[in-house]
Amino acid sequence: MKRSSSVIRRAVLAATAVALAAGCTAQGTGTGKGTVTQAPATATPTAAPTTSSAPPSASPSGTPDDKPSSPTASPTTAPAGRILMRDGDENAQVRELQARLRQIGYFDRAPTGFYGTMTAGAVKGFQKKRGLAQTGTVDETTWQRLLGMTRKPTAAELRPATTNKLDTPDPRCMTGRVLCISKESRTLAWMIDGKVVSSMDVRFGSENTPTREGVFKVEWKARDWTSTIYHTPMPYSMFFSRGQAVHYSADFAARGYAGASHGCVNVRDKAKLSVLFDQVKVGDKVVVHW
Repeated sequence: MKRSSSVIRRAVLAATAVALAAGCTAQGTGTGKGTVTQAPATATPTAAPTTSSAPPSASPSGTPDDKPSSPTASPTTAPAGRILMRDGDENAQVRELQARLRQIGYFDRAPTGFYGTMTAGAVKGFQKKRGLAQTGTVDETTWQRLLGMTRKPTAAELRPATTNKLDTPDPRCMTGRVLCISKESRTLAWMIDGKVVSSMDVRFGSENTPTREGVFKVEWKARDWTSTIYHTPMPYSMFFSRGQAVHYSADFAARGYAGASHGCVNVRDKAKLSVLFDQVKVGDKVVVHW
């Protein structure tokens, strides 16, 4: 009798142990509060939801498809495409760039075709407004964005008569062939018998090296010339007064009226000056006036 009771007692204890073991496993997987580390090495598949039920954001990559997330590009770090135009360039595409920037208010002067600091500043302003990298150079992305916002420039937009409005010609400019140069309006008007043939913006010498005023004549010309004093290029030079000349200035094209010459009459539109250079003859009159 005792032996049978002992057998029954051992059976009851074994059943109770099984029930308790099942209860710990369910608590560990169902609520996450069980001591999972105490689960046997041969734990049943019911423990799997602990990891498979985690939200996608919990994955190491941070994305549901287990691929690295794309970094958010900022205007200053966005990769730029191939560079199309940059400081120092001088060509027809730069002229078109300037005309298009002028259409939407980023370039406030006549196109020159020369890419200098003023053009770079205009490009930076355009890039900043549109969240692009502010490089000051024109890459493919910047150019395509500008093309989408503007129209093809007309001939008048590419080569306007002048940025500055011409004033009334000096009476001494009304007869013959004359380079009529006004310090008041900062313009040069090429006139024949009182009619304006072409005009362009000009810049003069500083207070220390002023451009002389009066009536002169073209003494000699040089298509390619370098200053023997300042060692700077002076393309399309037309000398009229003891070393002072009308000539193209890359510095004027780049910096505008922020600078000054050493007494010469600077022109910033190289293409227009090249045409004028071919038309002007030695002996033609030069009038510099206020």
